[in-house]
Amino acid sequence: MSEKPVDKVFNRILVGVDDSADAQLAFQYAVRRAAKDGAVLIITSILENDEMNVYQALTKDYVHGERDELEEHLKQYRDIAVAGGVKKVEMIVDEGDAGETIVKNVIPAANADLLVIGSLSKRGISKYFGSQAAYMAKYSPISVLIIR
Repeated sequence: MSEKPVDKVFNRILVGVDDSADAQLAFQYAVRRAAKDGAVLIITSILENDEMNVYQALTKDYVHGERDELEEHLKQYRDIAVAGGVKKVEMIVDEGDAGETIVKNVIPAANADLLVIGSLSKRGISKYFGSQAAYMAKYSPISVLIIR
C-alpha cells in the first residue's frame, strides 16, 4: 500500500451546536477549519421535540417561538464565525431527533462534505448515552469529525 499525504480540503463544513462544552469545541474547530480551507460554514441546531410536553408540541405559537429563539441564537454563532475569518456562513434550524434529523435532513439540504460535532449533547435524554454522535458517525453519508 502506497502512502500518500492526506490533506483534504473541505468546501462545505457543517457544525452542530447546542451550547454544550463539546459542541463549543466543535464549533471553534469548524470555524478555524472553514477559515483555513476557505470553506462555507453551515451552522445547525435542532429543536428537539422530546424536550417539549404534548401541549407545547401541539401549540404552533410555542414551537415557532422556540424556533425563533434558536434562529436568533445561531446568529450569534454566525457573528463569531465571521469574526474568526469565515467568509460565508449559512444557518439551518430543523426539528426532531438531533442525530437522525442531521443525517437525514440537514446534511442533504446543506450539501456538506464534513460534519463536525461534539461527543456529548447538552439536551435531551440522549446526553446520557452519547448516542447522537455515535448515530451520526455510523449513518452519515459524509465524513464526521467528533470533538471531545
